Amino acid sequence: MTFNPILPTSGYAGWTFLKRTEAQQTQAFANQTSVKREEAYFREKIGTISSADALVADPRLLRVALTAYGLEADMPNKFFIKKILTDGTLSTTALANRMTDKSYVAFSKAFGFGDFSTPRTKLSDFADKLLLRYREKQFQSAVGEQNSDFRLAMNAETQLGELAASSASDKSKWYTVLGSSPMRKVFEVAFGLPSSFAGIDIDKQVEVLQARTRSTFGADTISQFTDEESMQKLVRLFIVRSEVASLSSNASGAQTALTLLQQTRFQTL
Repeated sequence: MTFNPILPTSGYAGWTFLKRTEAQQTQAFANQTSVKREEAYFREKIGTISSADALVADPRLLRVALTAYGLEADMPNKFFIKKILTDGTLSTTALANRMTDKSYVAFSKAFGFGDFSTPRTKLSDFADKLLLRYREKQFQSAVGEQNSDFRLAMNAETQLGELAASSASDKSKWYTVLGSSPMRKVFEVAFGLPSSFAGIDIDKQVEVLQARTRSTFGADTISQFTDEESMQKLVRLFIVRSEVASLSSNASGAQTALTLLQQTRFQTL
């Protein structure tokens, strides 16, 4: 990726700069010739796609489609992706519904190959909606190459925001958070949870996250993150605590290096 977002500093100051300039920077990203070329191809071809087989057979279309849902790493797994799409999401036994990462459900539902007699690729606004997601994910990836915390925070704003607004039960939403590595990371860091947290019983993990969320936000529901103030408070906690942990780690490393240097100097005297 040749696009380099402008990120003059890290930490919360860098995050506020990114948010202030995000619209302009995203537009600059979208104006790249390579991005325009891929989007033009997608707009031209996607309306002719009527099946999962046809989508998987076109690598350019498939790459854009998978990237829009953060699943681009699955590009080589064509049989798996075809199964995700053809099973749909209406049956509890559908492959997407059995995956821990619920991005597969969103991906399958978006195309509708297994859910409807006429797929959603035939809708007039399908390309616009999917390409908006594609640009967002690609921009997040470009940001992530410079600052992984900012990418996680941006992902939380979109993925957690969509989850919060969904009709799923709140308990189910918490399990979805735990099944998504990016969202899980944001909550674990924001609440200062140890690396051993992931090793305890899954139901206990949900209880801990609910208790921490209730203590910090006044309620233990995921649905509250449809509120922008709550979302930004979570992101702020994540970025600040991540930065503190990084500074502490660097300081420890520097102290260790200084101690070793002093020991070496003493031994040569």
